[in-house]
Amino acid sequence: MLKASLIYIASFVIIASGLKAAGTVVFPFLLAVFIAIVISPAIKKLQELKLPRILAFILVMGVIFFALGSITNTVVKTLNGLLGYMPELQAKFKILTDEYIKLAVKYGFEINGVLPSGFDPNNIFTSVGGFLKSGTQIASKAFFIFLLVTFMLFETQIFYQKVEYFASKNPQTNLIVDTFISNLKRYLAIKSIASGATGIIIWLGLEFLGVPYASLWGIVACVLNFIPTIGSIIAAFPAILVSLLLNDISTCLWVATLYICVNVAIGNFIEPKFLGKGLGISTLVVLLSLLFWGFLFGVGGMFLAVPLTMSLKIALDANPSTKFIAVLLSDKVE
Repeated sequence: MLKASLIYIASFVIIASGLKAAGTVVFPFLLAVFIAIVISPAIKKLQELKLPRILAFILVMGVIFFALGSITNTVVKTLNGLLGYMPELQAKFKILTDEYIKLAVKYGFEINGVLPSGFDPNNIFTSVGGFLKSGTQIASKAFFIFLLVTFMLFETQIFYQKVEYFASKNPQTNLIVDTFISNLKRYLAIKSIASGATGIIIWLGLEFLGVPYASLWGIVACVLNFIPTIGSIIAAFPAILVSLLLNDISTCLWVATLYICVNVAIGNFIEPKFLGKGLGISTLVVLLSLLFWGFLFGVGGMFLAVPLTMSLKIALDANPSTKFIAVLLSDKVE
């Protein structure tokens, strides 16, 4: 038993090290696989309507390309305006920080022990500005992923033929693939709708409150909502900070209330109601998977934490010798 455990641990360490070392190649490939799986039903549906496969492919990819182009254009324009505001935001943040430090000292709080030595609020905005200017690298990776998705969609028919071939040799193969694809489609479909609803409500709410760059914060809320648990929390900070600096404390409190209400309603009630327990992964495992896949693939790994963990669980569950690991990942014991 001890020998088998050591072999499992050693194998895990070797595989994890390999994935981390090859992360720049492996992550775009995995992301492209998940995107292709989600898109392929739309092409299949158009084929059922007697549309030739090549035309169905061009139509679906054209719609996606147009949607992504529109979103990218909105983000780029908004970011350019935000970068122009950076000096003003930086100055206001410095003044606000100094005022709160003086207020804390006035009431007897020791700030020197709380803030790190050499703390400079301006460094926060310098880092944010550098991050915003790194958009070209993100765009180049997105184009590479788009190419991968394109070629994968061309290969879908051959892929299913291969699955059928292996299923004839081992009937369990077909069950594993069907379970994986159906669970993944269900999760991503519900998560996409929930994230889209979150982004739209946040955008409209911030527009109503008069917060600058509301469309950008709506897109950020939509995208980061794909990161379980912590994504929606992270998405709230930029909008709250900007509303505090460019609006007033009252607007800032309303913005915080808006984010709390939307995330509690969608994340804690609406989304779980439709998603249910279909994924079979415990909440603790979801949180740990964020750390694990984030460590391997960076922030991108957090976006795929649930699909990757779900895929791993299905694969482990199919093998009697590794089924006990799948039980550890599960939210119930069968």
